Amino acid sequence: MGFALWVKDGVARAEGTHEYRPMGIAVISATGQFHARDFRPRATHAPTPDAEFAGFFASLGHVNDHLRRHRHVKQTSHPHHHGGVLSNS
Repeated sequence: MGFALWVKDGVARAEGTHEYRPMGIAVISATGQFHARDFRPRATHAPTPDAEFAGFFASLGHVNDHLRRHRHVKQTSHPHHHGGVLSNS
C-alpha cells in the first residue's frame, strides 16, 4: 500500500495504491480519518495547485497519524495565542 496526501483549507485529499493497483481518491475533512471504503477507484479529481503536499505514507494509519498531529499543531499554534506570556509591544 501507498498513499499520497494533500491538504488545503481543512480538506484532506489522498490517492492510494494497493499492490501497485490504484485504489482511487478519497476526500475528507482534515479533522477526520481516512478509511479504505472512502476511496473511489474511478475518481480523478486533481489536487488544486496551491494544496500543500503532506507526503507519501505507507498505510492509512500513517496518513491518519499525520492528520492528527497536524490538527494538534494547528490548534496549539493559534496566531492570537502567546503561550501564556503577555506582550507589551
